[in-house]
Amino acid sequence: MRAVVQRVSRARVTVAGRPVGEIGRGLLVLLGVAETDAALDAARLAAKIAGLRVFEDAVGKMNLSLGEKGGAVLIISQFTLYGDVRRGKRPSFDRAAPPALARELYEAFCAAVEAEGVRCERGEFGEHMDVELVNDGPVTLVIDTEELDRPRRA
Repeated sequence: MRAVVQRVSRARVTVAGRPVGEIGRGLLVLLGVAETDAALDAARLAAKIAGLRVFEDAVGKMNLSLGEKGGAVLIISQFTLYGDVRRGKRPSFDRAAPPALARELYEAFCAAVEAEGVRCERGEFGEHMDVELVNDGPVTLVIDTEELDRPRRA
């Protein structure tokens, strides 16, 4: 799984002009699912994101997690995170999970975030969505479950 995580002051998603998810302070997560992903990846990524210390403490240091800050998460499925543009001009999405698996793991990820005690808002899987956000900082991280077990320095 691959996630683009943005600390936001607020974020919302609409489908056909209808609001489907909205948060104040928290994290916007754009989530891509690979064809090789499994439920364990969803649980590990959810725990990692719920525990990220990316909110400022009393002295202005990024030292607080989402739960400590009292924020929420807005999760948007985004298969294009597995777009491969190494050749040609048109992205290849061969590594992205097929829709049935992607939906299953997207739902598993959302449930795992909620199990971490974090309020979770969602987009609508497979729909064309308009996403609005105010990036706070800006703070943006890219997390890939394939890299979580790699050492930080070689």
